[in-house]
Amino acid sequence: MKQYVVDAFTDKVFTGNPAAVCIMKKWISDEIMQKIALENNLSETAFAVKEGEHYHLRWFTPGGEVELCGHATLATAYIITRFIEPGCSKICFDTLSGLLTVNKSGDLMTMDFPSYKLKAIETTDEIINAIGVKPKEAYMGDDIVCVLESEKQVRSIIPNQAIIKSLGGACFHITAKGDRYDCVTRSFAPKFGVAEDPVCGRGHCHVVPIWTKKLGKTELTAYQASSRGGILYCRYNEGRILLSGKAALFSIAEIYI
Repeated sequence: MKQYVVDAFTDKVFTGNPAAVCIMKKWISDEIMQKIALENNLSETAFAVKEGEHYHLRWFTPGGEVELCGHATLATAYIITRFIEPGCSKICFDTLSGLLTVNKSGDLMTMDFPSYKLKAIETTDEIINAIGVKPKEAYMGDDIVCVLESEKQVRSIIPNQAIIKSLGGACFHITAKGDRYDCVTRSFAPKFGVAEDPVCGRGHCHVVPIWTKKLGKTELTAYQASSRGGILYCRYNEGRILLSGKAALFSIAEIYI
């Protein structure tokens, strides 16, 4: 089986967020997909099979299957439009998060994702101990989001992964207004075997609604302040998030199973 590795939300390798992509003619077992994801040890391995006019897309972390992943969706669309269906400009994915569409324009891929509903939560001692500072605000969607004072604070945090793993929500994000970009974010997912996600589309489905409201505008340029870094072009549209980014091919390999 052929497998591609793509760096998403970047235009050059060794930056952005790497995802493995397997486009298959038919499904293999969940057990084998999980073993492949664990063997790859990337934050996500995406598996897709074309069913009718749509692709059925699933995402696996080393720790299990997830219901939404932005960078692996972008990576999958990149592979389909480059190798599987060259010239295709729109792809529809059936996923655990419903129908997701990706439109290609030049070297930019735009994904139409759901926006998470957030509610303000108390900044508990556990949250404070998890990141070593008291956030200005904290929210719960499917993940926890903490708004910090500054980009410098976001970049300097050394998180306590054990505490984060014990908190509610699937993932944990810290965000602040950016110095150069509209916002900067870091994302942690120890429950899925991912200490820090290099660039998190799912996270921006949480943070974009916050910064749209705070900054009073619907189009944002966001930066993921991980060690690899990545740029996301975001637009909030009536409860949906349009996330745009580029991708770079790192490798093509054969899996023997």
